[in-house]
Amino acid sequence: MPSHAARKTYGTVPADRRKEMSGLEFVQGLVEGTLPLNTIARTLGYDVNEVTNGRVVVTATPNDTHLNPSGTVHGGLAATLLDSCMGLAIWSTLEKGVSQTTLEFKISLVRPITPETGLIKAEGVVLNRGRRVGTAEGRITDDRGRLLAHGTTTCLIFES
Repeated sequence: MPSHAARKTYGTVPADRRKEMSGLEFVQGLVEGTLPLNTIARTLGYDVNEVTNGRVVVTATPNDTHLNPSGTVHGGLAATLLDSCMGLAIWSTLEKGVSQTTLEFKISLVRPITPETGLIKAEGVVLNRGRRVGTAEGRITDDRGRLLAHGTTTCLIFES
């Protein structure tokens, strides 16, 4: 998947501006680069690439800045990608003036990720979206479709 990072900016979207957009419009702005990605995306080198109602794809190419002491990619990268894709998938279902935040998430790391893994894709999909709580699942795969990590989240939905 091509990254749009060259035309992306980083920062936060003011709350009053976010209130004017549906969740889908907000996440579309992240994908298109008309809204800034959060600064952790710059720090870790990931991008928000795709969005449809209830589904978001985030990508990254692991490198030597992501390594843990044993020489594999730190699990925190996978955790951040999963938290982002799952939370944004829920956000993509929200109406104007409504926000969400992660209450809890769980991940399982099933294959090592290394810089040689190449581009990885984290796909988040909403499982259930209620009035106050949303749940989603996420999967990280490599370019051959192999599962590297997966997780679930529970998010609180509230008026912003």
